[in-house]
Amino acid sequence: MDAKTNLEMKHQATFSEKIKKFFALTLLSLPLPIIKLLIGKAIQIDGQTMDPMVQFMVKFFVDHEIGYIPSVEEERREFDIQGSWFAHNPEPSVSIALWSVNGPNGEIPFEIHRPAQLPSKHAPALIFYHGGGHVSGSLESHRNLCRQLSHDVNCAVLAVDYRLAPENKFPIGINDCLAAFDAVVQQAHELGLDPKRISVGGDSAGGNVAAVIAQQRKSSSVPPKFQALWVPWLDMSKQTRSYELMGEGFFLEKKKMEWYTSHYLRSEEDGLNPLASPSLGDVDGVCPAAIFSAGFDPLRDEGRDYVEKLKAAGVPVQYKLYEGVVHPFANVAGKIPVASKAFDEAIVILKENI
Repeated sequence: MDAKTNLEMKHQATFSEKIKKFFALTLLSLPLPIIKLLIGKAIQIDGQTMDPMVQFMVKFFVDHEIGYIPSVEEERREFDIQGSWFAHNPEPSVSIALWSVNGPNGEIPFEIHRPAQLPSKHAPALIFYHGGGHVSGSLESHRNLCRQLSHDVNCAVLAVDYRLAPENKFPIGINDCLAAFDAVVQQAHELGLDPKRISVGGDSAGGNVAAVIAQQRKSSSVPPKFQALWVPWLDMSKQTRSYELMGEGFFLEKKKMEWYTSHYLRSEEDGLNPLASPSLGDVDGVCPAAIFSAGFDPLRDEGRDYVEKLKAAGVPVQYKLYEGVVHPFANVAGKIPVASKAFDEAIVILKENI
């Protein structure tokens, strides 16, 4: 089913939200010298200097006071309404089809993105798991990102609508994601995919999921070919130094991470489970990886630490640390030049590996 004109919209933007988006995009089109004048002194932490466009975005487009904690519904609405504001414009040559499979907790919906030039058989695929702290995010919030990945890499991108906390606490969501991977592999030929060229990826909580799947399915008859992890959340058992350095004022905050964790996990002990914290898991023999980290991000250091863990196990890994950006840089790559450059570098890596 071609779903380009029948895509689910859980939330409709209000008039004020539409106006806010218009002004945000208008301000981002200001000349760089004016933007530098408006932001004032450059933010520098731990030897890193924030990109001026990113600093402008942080200064003028963050709605809430530092440390603000929303309701679950408010968080989900904001993710869906604003998630694509600064993403790439919808790529019209990519078709989107609805699909679903039965998992251990019931139906698991997908959106399958296919570029016009993709072969109808034996095509490569990236199973993409959206971010949102295992509490928010959706097919809608990451639709333009998945569409652009599909177009630029020329692969099928299968976006997974896994269950979220707190209604579905750990391990329900990750079990959905494992079942989703298994179903795609089992039905690859029916979907026109090459089962040996199925990779996994995701941002933030979705990067957490992709890393877990790479570990849990490394010994399966058809393991993932590659794992692409954007700003991955890898350790729910502790906080690294970057939580303190970058914990306030840069979109994703320390208090929000603690809020996500409390909603997702049933207990502190769950944080020691490799299904929640892949940094604690066995990475021997996992598929090659690419990790794309942000400098001004509480999760910066655990991404770096995971790279070292993979290297120590002999796993081929490419690591990109974009020092001048904040956590959701993949979601703003359509409008922020430094994020766009990072997105293009990820495309090159994906083309070479999937």
